[in-house]
Amino acid sequence: MIESLPMGDEMDQDGDDGDENGAEVVVSVEDGLLEIVIDRPDRMGSLRPVDQLRMVNALEAAATDDSLRAVLIRSNGENFCSGADWVAVNREGEPKPRTGSIQRRTPLQAHRLISLLREVQLPVLCAVRGWAAGLGCQIALAADFTVATESSSLWLPFVRRGFTPDSGATWLIPRLVGIARAKELLMLGRPIGGSDAAEWGMIHRAVPDDDLDATVAELVEELRGGATVAIGLTKRGIERALSGTLDDALETESMALELSSRTGDFREGLRAFSEKRDPNFEGR
Repeated sequence: MIESLPMGDEMDQDGDDGDENGAEVVVSVEDGLLEIVIDRPDRMGSLRPVDQLRMVNALEAAATDDSLRAVLIRSNGENFCSGADWVAVNREGEPKPRTGSIQRRTPLQAHRLISLLREVQLPVLCAVRGWAAGLGCQIALAADFTVATESSSLWLPFVRRGFTPDSGATWLIPRLVGIARAKELLMLGRPIGGSDAAEWGMIHRAVPDDDLDATVAELVEELRGGATVAIGLTKRGIERALSGTLDDALETESMALELSSRTGDFREGLRAFSEKRDPNFEGR
């Protein structure tokens, strides 16, 4: 089982990922909920390599933790996440990572993080206020259920900074909004507000700023009380269907149905239906 992890000292000045001791990401578990909190309000929630590593390790552990029912990612401060902290590893006067650092590290950090959000067979929720930019935007879009404030802004500013999108942006964005809007977001680098992001189908929903916490809490309870195995297998089926054929989807559905119909939650669902009451799922 994942346990609450204390925060440690700052990351080494040379920008090395090292271990997780310098991460400003707080990981905790309570009542079946894995909560990942980005705690860098002074840096608009930007993520250094060590912070990304903490999130990757938490999600990898969650994938095999039978006590978990859902995952919530949020931040402390006025902004969700302004992306990877390029300033920290490119500060004037500090040693720079050697050539090839991005190519070596990114698949194990930012790219692995996005993949895990879509792979882990648990519902992943994301609460966004303020800015979700770059990698922060990709985290929000890769989650299963992202609730943002109406005043929030999602932004993929890569070309505005003179480099190209990463973390699966060129794969994910066209699938969410279509090619024309994907080009607007990625090639022009225009931000989009929370309300428009919900209207475009990029996120689950947008709510008034004061309603964010209550809305997320309600959704957490709904998913934490759901049929976890069936939810996870359904998520897996959707992900596989994105790159497969109808025959592939039908085969995946047959296997998922075989597994889910053997769970205790399936039997409880049948009893609840017969007794005309709400089911009491235990996630098994």
